[in-house]
Amino acid sequence: MTAWLSFLVVFLCSWSLRDLVVEACTCVPIHPQDAFCNSDIVIRAKVVGKKLMKDGPFGTMRYTVKQMKMYRGFQIMPHIQYIYTEASESLCGVKLEVNKYQYLITGRVYEGKVYTGLCNWYEKWDRLTLSQRKGLNHRYHLGCGCKIRPCYYLPCFATSKNECIWTDMLSNFGHSGYQAKHYACIQRVEGYCSWYRGWAPPDKTIINATDP
Repeated sequence: MTAWLSFLVVFLCSWSLRDLVVEACTCVPIHPQDAFCNSDIVIRAKVVGKKLMKDGPFGTMRYTVKQMKMYRGFQIMPHIQYIYTEASESLCGVKLEVNKYQYLITGRVYEGKVYTGLCNWYEKWDRLTLSQRKGLNHRYHLGCGCKIRPCYYLPCFATSKNECIWTDMLSNFGHSGYQAKHYACIQRVEGYCSWYRGWAPPDKTIINATDP
């Protein structure tokens, strides 16, 4: 009887811990431009290997990557060989496939290592829109001084000249919405920010902005 009670206590504790961990990863929606501007490292890379490292309670996955291009982080770490993430998705760990796809990966640098997770922006390269690719190359840089403010309920108003109102959440699309896929919030020469959509690089004095 004692052995059964001990087993039951361990089982219930394990179940409670699992429930806690499963619900632990919650991410606030973030526009790709903010994800870019708030990251130490932004690269295009192909995963060529992985290894489970035995650090931490659940382990850390170390992905070996072949860096194709770097969009942000030249001064911090010009060449990336490894990307680290939690081994468990419930702790916001990212699952990347080996020798299959090229990925856009954003992350932060801590003690000389690059870490990424579910709350960072990562995506298969061929799923990015043309506007997002142009943003990575040029436009997002122009908007790092701007503030993208999510709008969850109407009405929403900008409270300063450097704000762009992000309305994708009104349709529950968030980072996969139309503004996230096709717009960048760029600072004009006059000092205020507005949404920009277009095929050519924005003019330094006049931006042909199209409101979403």
